[in-house]
Amino acid sequence: MRLILRVISALFFTLAVLIGLVFLLPGEKVAALAADQIEAQTGRKLTFHGKVRFTLWPVLGVKSDRVTLSNADWAGAAPLLTAERLSIGIAPGDLLQGKVRVTEVSAVLPHLNLSEREDGLGNWVLEGPTDAAATEVVPAEIQDAVLPISIEKLTLTGASLRYSPYGGDVVEMSSIDMVLQWPDPSGTVNVDLTVRPAGEPVEIKAEVGTFADFLAGEVASVGASVEAKGGFLRFDGRADLAGAASGRITAKTTDTAGLLGAFGQTGLSLPKGLGQQMTVGADATYTPDGRLALRDLALNLDGNALEGAVDITLAEVPQFAVQLKAKELHVPGLEEATGSGASAGTTSASGWSKEPIDASALALANGTAVLSFDRLVAGGYDLGASRLSLSLDRARAVLKLQPAAVFGGSVEGQVVANNRKGLSVGGKLAYNGIRLEQALGQMAGYDRLNGEALGELEYLASGNSLDAIMHSLSGKGWVEVGKGFFSGFDLEALMRSGQGNGGSTVFDQLTGSFTLAKGNLQNEDLLITLKGIRVDGAGRIGLGAQDLDYLFTPTISGVNGSAGLSIPVAVTGPWADPKIRPDLKRALQPEIDAVEQDLKDRARQKLSEELETEIAPEQDLNEVIRDRIEQEAKDQLLRLLQGN
Repeated sequence: MRLILRVISALFFTLAVLIGLVFLLPGEKVAALAADQIEAQTGRKLTFHGKVRFTLWPVLGVKSDRVTLSNADWAGAAPLLTAERLSIGIAPGDLLQGKVRVTEVSAVLPHLNLSEREDGLGNWVLEGPTDAAATEVVPAEIQDAVLPISIEKLTLTGASLRYSPYGGDVVEMSSIDMVLQWPDPSGTVNVDLTVRPAGEPVEIKAEVGTFADFLAGEVASVGASVEAKGGFLRFDGRADLAGAASGRITAKTTDTAGLLGAFGQTGLSLPKGLGQQMTVGADATYTPDGRLALRDLALNLDGNALEGAVDITLAEVPQFAVQLKAKELHVPGLEEATGSGASAGTTSASGWSKEPIDASALALANGTAVLSFDRLVAGGYDLGASRLSLSLDRARAVLKLQPAAVFGGSVEGQVVANNRKGLSVGGKLAYNGIRLEQALGQMAGYDRLNGEALGELEYLASGNSLDAIMHSLSGKGWVEVGKGFFSGFDLEALMRSGQGNGGSTVFDQLTGSFTLAKGNLQNEDLLITLKGIRVDGAGRIGLGAQDLDYLFTPTISGVNGSAGLSIPVAVTGPWADPKIRPDLKRALQPEIDAVEQDLKDRARQKLSEELETEIAPEQDLNEVIRDRIEQEAKDQLLRLLQGN
């Protein structure tokens, strides 16, 4: 909007100078003097490269070919305006009364070279004479010929422009067509403008009230509609020539990507649910330093209704502050993009995805966005009432869950994605009431453990693919689960018959802690209690390799406090097809050890009797026998030496 207003005002200022000049010209003899007068009054040099002549048909007026108007001295050598032809029609009756009423101004292939300096002054602002004597270069009779001028209609065909804002990116446009109608000098201007930033036409219709005051720098009422392939935008409010504006914005798109493409913003693909089609309404305030505030904001993104407020500062790296709330949100496009449920690339057969992760979007802006909702269904996840806060700061994103209702329970804490020096991810979360079959199934593709969990998790990983991240995981955590079950094996059947594949194992409680290192979860203190059975566990779960190497040791309680029977169960292999088998060697080892110890005790007792000496349990029998033989040999040698 700011650019449109400045283009219109610049065109009007410069063409008004040219019109005033043409009416000073009864012929080419006066052209040089008139050019001198324009230069004296504005500081700009006017040059005619073709003839200046009057026309009688199709309208009474004048025509000038190949005209240039020089630029401000600080804006460079390129002319402010060039035009291949300028045609002006006038009302004969008013001219006879000493007034000039322009009925039509037509410029063919004009080019505007617009720029701003540091203080915001545009090169189209024509300054008055700096020396009172400068006006004396034109004879008095020529000065008296200058008549009051008003313009009813201005037509531009095939115009082009180059706009260089101070400290901003250069904007260039071509094939611009414009019709400006100003029938009442003290009234409203209506503008029909067609621009083609990316080839497709963008139609702009605007109304500016009290246009003369607006050109003088005062605030005026402004209404504008922008329509292009894929949607339209409407603004109704007040604005000034510096670019400040306030009012109501409404917009509707049937193809958001197509609309943005018409303005040259290509390559954006919005998932369904995030605005492939949208409607927008807001009270907007814009300041010349690039600050946009939206209040009473109402959004509808593919049927998802949100409301709130937005603040944006337009800069090399935009700044934002967003507060939005909604009732129920559905974003099926995220599920289509990532794969439903356990996302694509997480199956055990193929391992984690090794496709590179593009995290460059983390550096596009800085700011904070807060979203509250009653329900969100996206990417295969179903979240209940939650409050999420996302902060971006120099390619580092922090998502705070305050809390988030997910997997049947709640999660509180934060997760981080940092792309400042390569991608790394981390988080610290506390969870309660989480359904493990949902959480592990959707995040890790493992749904054999069922139950409601309480615990904490800290993790850190890095890499440019999901596979690299999962193989670099480090951290720690703990978990407690109430009643639940394992699917895939029946521990009770295993204890009875040694065949445990299939079925399920129901437990009363599960507790354990773990550490993470190089993509492996290591646990040494798992405890599962069942009816009459205690299960201890220890081993490794390969989160990166998606495999298991774990040992469960169930123990059946003994009668009257006696030792129970233990049959260790080894679970090994890939997640998709783990092998579950009893470890009989480990199961029998305690009995073997007991028999071996009993034999040792009997041998020690017998040897003690034969040697007539007490042998302590910690003494080695071989050493005892060797020591006794050495002692007997010494005694016999002593007797021999003594002659006994």
